[in-house]
Amino acid sequence: MKDSQLIAAGLTSNDALILTELGAILLFLGIISFIAFRLSISSVPLFLIVGLVFGNGGVIPLDLSGAFLNIGAQIGALLLLLLLGLEYSARELGTTLRERWSVGVVDVLVNALPGAAIGLLVGWGWTGAVILSGITYVSSSGIAAELIRESGWQSSVVAKRTITVLALEDLMLAPYLPFASVLVAGASALTGLISVSVALLIVGLVLLLSVRRENLVSGLLNKHDSLSLLLTVFGTALLAAGAANLVGFSGAVAAFLIGLLLTGEVAASARHRLSPLRDFFAAIFFLFFGLSTDPSDIPAALPLALLLTVLGVFGKFFTGWWSSKDLSDQMSWRRVGAFLIPRGEFSIVIAGLAVTAEFGTDLKAVTITYVILTTVTSSLLLRTFRSRLVNQ
Repeated sequence: MKDSQLIAAGLTSNDALILTELGAILLFLGIISFIAFRLSISSVPLFLIVGLVFGNGGVIPLDLSGAFLNIGAQIGALLLLLLLGLEYSARELGTTLRERWSVGVVDVLVNALPGAAIGLLVGWGWTGAVILSGITYVSSSGIAAELIRESGWQSSVVAKRTITVLALEDLMLAPYLPFASVLVAGASALTGLISVSVALLIVGLVLLLSVRRENLVSGLLNKHDSLSLLLTVFGTALLAAGAANLVGFSGAVAAFLIGLLLTGEVAASARHRLSPLRDFFAAIFFLFFGLSTDPSDIPAALPLALLLTVLGVFGKFFTGWWSSKDLSDQMSWRRVGAFLIPRGEFSIVIAGLAVTAEFGTDLKAVTITYVILTTVTSSLLLRTFRSRLVNQ
């Protein structure tokens, strides 16, 4: 019997139905992405809405393969952070910290602290406060980069100031993610302190290695062998993330550090090879989060999400003003703030950490609504500013 016949014979009618549904959903996501591109808006909130529509409690609930979507979503989250690490070098991050540290401090004060305060006020305790502070603090690097690219501002001062803030936020995720994971797991304060100390030590060693031996790891890889590069980098990131999770370290941070170790042309080539893979699994990641959220929870979460959105818009505008106050163009801070407003992949990753917490269900509904509201708000504001955009 031919291989194709063996495969066909191994498929049950249920398997065939699942394949058909998955194919239809992926095709639908492709159409949604195309529409979003033509409308010059981010596809992320649309993917989340699709998940809400087709998940349990949705308008058209489908019995999709939960195992496939769960693994796909985890791979999507890891790829998002791996590609994030590939965007920067340790030397660039060190320079950013030295020169723009005050921007990072202001960003934490006006965006993370309000989220923490609200987490306490709604009764989610200190664990909820820490989790919600991360959700309200970190902007979406992916959505911001997409918006910058669509506006044609890649080489502008505004884009550079925006990327500086994003780099500072991304760097803060390194100690934050393991600390939040420990809190959600209910570990003691001492265990949490040890976990964060180990995380900081590992991050510090990787950064030191990247600065002192900038091309050590990159020199072992061949940027011209696309298949070898793709499999090696992707496989290493998955292996590091899996091993990190086994010892209680954040797998997401491990993937980020693997990206940081690669520099120069090898990093650029890896980004080019892995970007389509990241986009595919990121779409599954957002879809899975939407599927796992009951739409009936959204109305109750809407008032809190609206409050967080208002505070988030003002907070990011203030961060944009602080980072751009030395620029002569008074419109610059508004544009930086608008690019920073969307929350996205990292807010959802953080919310996913607390899925088993007592407040996990409410948090998921608030987060998905918050991401949709901030992304739509940013797109509308940028459309308003677009007529006044002048390249600097």
